[in-house]
Amino acid sequence: MKLDIHTSVQTAIIITVLLGLFSLLLGVRSIRAGSRLQYFRKRHDRIVHGWRLIFVGVSFGLASLLVNAYAEPVTYRFFPPSPTVTQTPTITITPTISPTPSITLTPTITNTPSITNTPSLPQEIESKFESTITPLAAPVFSSLIFSEELDKNFQPIEPGTEFENPISGMYGVFSYDQMTPGAQWSALWYRDGQLVFFETLPWNGGTGGYGYTEWKPSSEEWVPGTYEVQLFIGNQWVEGASGTFIVAGIPPTATATIPPSRTPTPTPTIGPSPTLTSSSTPTPSRTPTPSHTPTITRTPTITRTPTITLTPTITKTPRPTDTRWPTLTSPPTITPRR
Repeated sequence: MKLDIHTSVQTAIIITVLLGLFSLLLGVRSIRAGSRLQYFRKRHDRIVHGWRLIFVGVSFGLASLLVNAYAEPVTYRFFPPSPTVTQTPTITITPTISPTPSITLTPTITNTPSITNTPSLPQEIESKFESTITPLAAPVFSSLIFSEELDKNFQPIEPGTEFENPISGMYGVFSYDQMTPGAQWSALWYRDGQLVFFETLPWNGGTGGYGYTEWKPSSEEWVPGTYEVQLFIGNQWVEGASGTFIVAGIPPTATATIPPSRTPTPTPTIGPSPTLTSSSTPTPSRTPTPSHTPTITRTPTITRTPTITLTPTITKTPRPTDTRWPTLTSPPTITPRR
């Protein structure tokens, strides 16, 4: 069961009123019963007890009035709706809304600040409404806190007012109270006064708690500039329910990723690989055919000349010294064997 501050206060008022009526009823019955007693002492005590009960009932009535008048404002002092109170310059920046086509009044119209400072809902967004439920009371919203991530309790992680590209998505977190389930609500995202995104749908949360609006376009759409988010219930802007942040840096371009996917078509550059035909240059390796020159090594056959070295054996010089061989001097016919 979800109980917010407003519901708790209303419950306390009802309980005090019932207690007051019950005390008044008991007091009247006690006085009537005491007036019928014969003994003075008992009659006196019973009547005094009845007046005490009437006094208690009146006290409960006064307490219910005080709770109705002061309990809720005092509680909001100690438990503000916003998780973190941030004094964002929302009022000074809202005049940047005036350049939009839907707001024809320029910031120079200072005579009607209520018009220039109050955002309005474009007709094309109002035509998309689905809910016909009218809010039962004026809801209370806090200013928006921006972050790129949320935890499991819908609280911003590393919130800030300036973010650097690349950005994948952005959350605008807020707290709320006295909200009517099923009522139409809308969130408008502006960049430098131009509407870039919006969402509108029936409220699917409780009467109080935390909520958020998100925008997750592609990374290249986060153009540097000043962004502002405004919340509407029905076609009425909720006072204070807005916030601004700044995006800096150049966003990544999607075109840089497209050409690489087409580069496979240039892969026919493999065609130049037929330059491998130049590997036929090994045909010059036929140059080993000149290695037939070893056939020229047949010249060693000329080494037959050592046979000519036999001529020294024919040297007649030793023979003239030996006179015992006069008969061998006649065969000079050996030389024709050359």
